[in-house]
Amino acid sequence: MEWLKAFVAGVLATLLFHQGLFGLFYLTGLVPVAPYNVAPVPPFGVPAVLSLAFFGGLWGIPIWAAIRRMKPLAHWISAIVLGAIGPTVVAMLVVFPLKGIPVSAQTWMGGLVLNGFWGLGLAVFMAFMVNRRKL
Repeated sequence: MEWLKAFVAGVLATLLFHQGLFGLFYLTGLVPVAPYNVAPVPPFGVPAVLSLAFFGGLWGIPIWAAIRRMKPLAHWISAIVLGAIGPTVVAMLVVFPLKGIPVSAQTWMGGLVLNGFWGLGLAVFMAFMVNRRKL
């Protein structure tokens, strides 16, 4: 059942941490697109933010499996680093090219920061969902 908690934590981290920071980027003019995009995405026409949250939940499962038994400092740092690297590499090398979105140094850096913050959110939510002795 821990995988379900990791999925939920990944979804919540996407909606609050990732999209929250994306909102700050938008308000400061760093990105031209607003957060919480509700435009439908193929193939099922679900709102983009829900699709993003679903994939955030999927990413939460393997990242949580990798960090759950680490000592506290390594646990938190690994959550940020793995959260930054894994989803960003897949987004930049697979998702963006498939969608015809240009990839640049700016998109790489933005992805690393946003997804690293998502990783921190994953660890925060998991801290509330699991036995604290495991952290």
